[in-house]
Amino acid sequence: MLDRLKYFMLLGIGIPGDGRCLFRSVVHGASQRSGKPSPCESRQRELADELRARVVDEFIKRRADTEWFLEDDFETYVVQMRQPHIWGGEPELLMSSHVLRMPITVYMQDKNSGSLKIIAEYGQEYGKDNPIRVLYNGYGHYDALRSPIVSTQSKKLHALESTQG
Repeated sequence: MLDRLKYFMLLGIGIPGDGRCLFRSVVHGASQRSGKPSPCESRQRELADELRARVVDEFIKRRADTEWFLEDDFETYVVQMRQPHIWGGEPELLMSSHVLRMPITVYMQDKNSGSLKIIAEYGQEYGKDNPIRVLYNGYGHYDALRSPIVSTQSKKLHALESTQG
């Protein structure tokens, strides 16, 4: 129970499932990584749409290197991915790391242990410290993750753990 509480107190940040969840999660993480507060919902949506457009532009710029790993025809992909309701995935995370010039780490919750495990890392060439962290739920949805160590929250959690046993 306490592990689950730790996850929700320190890590999980719910992101609306509106087709922009990957981009919203990355925008949230980039803001946090830059020391800025998380944008409000409407601003988050705007920033997510801007990031999406920049990601598609990055695909076009890197077409010779990226076309082979897209499932659809490149032109079809570009037209579809510009639509705000189309889900993003691994290719878009990779391009997001290039657009933002920041590392992105993707986590998934282990069903047996409940712990978070790294399932993918992108943009390692931009550094490995303090990556943007996103949580993939395994069913096409991404949430944002806070940094696992937050001083005031860690102290509160430590105090809670002390009272639990």
